[in-house]
Amino acid sequence: MRTVSLNKDSKKDLLENLLKRSPNNYEEYADKVAVILNDVKTRGDEALFEYTKKFDKADLNADNIKVTKEEIEAAYAKMDEKLLGVIRKAKENIWNFHVKQRQSGWFDTDASGTILGQRVTPIQSCGVYVPGGKAAYPSSVLMNIIPAKVAGVERIVMTTPCNSEGEVYYNTLVAANEAGVTEIYKLGGAQAIGALAYGTESVKKVDKIVGPGNIYVALAKKAVYGHVSIDSIAGPSEILVLADETANPRFVAADLLSQAEHDEMASAILITTSRELADKVSVEVEKFTKELSRKDIIEKSLENYGYILIAENMDDAVDAVNEIASEHLEIVTANPFETMTKVKNAGAIFLGEYSSEPLGDYFAGPNHVLPTNGTAKFFSPLSVDDFIKKSSIISFSREALSAISDDIQTFARSEGLTAHANSIAVRFN
Repeated sequence: MRTVSLNKDSKKDLLENLLKRSPNNYEEYADKVAVILNDVKTRGDEALFEYTKKFDKADLNADNIKVTKEEIEAAYAKMDEKLLGVIRKAKENIWNFHVKQRQSGWFDTDASGTILGQRVTPIQSCGVYVPGGKAAYPSSVLMNIIPAKVAGVERIVMTTPCNSEGEVYYNTLVAANEAGVTEIYKLGGAQAIGALAYGTESVKKVDKIVGPGNIYVALAKKAVYGHVSIDSIAGPSEILVLADETANPRFVAADLLSQAEHDEMASAILITTSRELADKVSVEVEKFTKELSRKDIIEKSLENYGYILIAENMDDAVDAVNEIASEHLEIVTANPFETMTKVKNAGAIFLGEYSSEPLGDYFAGPNHVLPTNGTAKFFSPLSVDDFIKKSSIISFSREALSAISDDIQTFARSEGLTAHANSIAVRFN
């Protein structure tokens, strides 16, 4: 990891470097994605089967594209009982957290006969994309499906790539079944996004698509936005640790590496007011990296996007934190709760030395699908809100409308919309 003093220039260089990771900077793939999407939209199942053969080496057809009940039962037979127990505990924590996010409709009335309100209803269907390339992530399955289930979505469709034998990771199937998925299809890549967005003979379209994926999946989601809703355009994982001289350097180093191991484009940043801590963390990072199984990935990640920034004071450090707007933010200071009050932009905030980022990835309950690439400045974690919609309710009596009819007509005529004005006037002629 490179160690630099935090100043205007180093912060600018850092932000520019991090932005290189955004899917928006990989438009050279967009044309390939557009071809795949258009092909799926035009040829449906035929295109899906061809792309699955080409990319995943699997022979799919209308009879085996959908995961069967028997395949799910076979997945349970392979499942480690201890892991199954952990998945069920995590599911309960995630469910209990998201239940608190539920919203209710409301109505407000007055004596004149005015009724105003808001109705909250779930979307009818959603698609959940689950990667199946370098690794399987049952935790991500839980985090994407459970909020939809809590919101009341009736049809939850999961797509995930299969291997050349047409098999899906068994722990992915088990996690999906535990979370309450309704349909699972053996599809990956941009073609899966196309199927969910446009529909084919075998896969009925959905209203919204959520879930992480590679650059092709990210660009496909971006391209179909408008035909369906999406959660966000997810970028590589990132962690930022804000620490002072009280932090444990081994803990900080371990937490930085927990994200660096995701992929070569993940970022791991420490901002500290203590040069002594910075030096110690750097030493611990080197020690841990030599021992970890994903050493090659970690080294590339740290070489490209690993930083230790030394700030003159905590105010400067917090300013940088808000500029970076990291996906995961750990605050390890003498009084982390006080420090937190100054933070405006972060996807998830972990307070204190025993609130390590993997706690949020797997078990605590809050969602681990978080805004990346600085989008925490205007996006929020995936939640029940992503699977509901709101309708405004308006009801006026004749008496209530009469009292404001002249005002509405005046407003309408000022905009040249005489038919609008007439719609009100005709009720009192």
